[in-house]
This record gives sequence, C-alpha cells and structure tokens, in this order.
Amino acid sequence: MKSILIKDTTKEEREEIIRASLDCGGGCENCSSCWLGGGSPWDIYQDYIDGRREIADINADYMSTYRQDRQIK
Repeated sequence: MKSILIKDTTKEEREEIIRASLDCGGGCENCSSCWLGGGSPWDIYQDYIDGRREIADINADYMSTYRQDRQIK
C-alpha cells in the first residue's frame, strides 16, 4: 500500500484517499454520523486534504473529543 502521508501525496491524491475511505456503500443520506455530533467528514479532513495535518492527528483529536474516555472498541 502506498503511503498516505502528506509528504508522499498530492492534494488530488489526498482528496481521493478521503473519498475512498468514506465510501461505506450506504451513501450519506443513510448515515447518522454527521447529525450525531461528528460533523461533516469533508470538514473534518479538510486540513489533511490541504496538507496541514496528517490523518492520524485528525483522528486522534476527533476520538479524544467525541469518545470522551468511554471504552468504545
């Protein structure tokens, strides 16, 4: 698998990485993630697409904010 780090990707590749990772097959209209407080995935990952923050850092911040120390597996 190719690296997904910002230094190894173009903006277009990062957009495709996010698009592919968000494609659960159900379509956004059947998803409840956004209205449960998570927000738009495109907004969440915009810093990655723009080359400002790595996915791992965004995910860690998201989990610390929305998981709130609950033991979610």
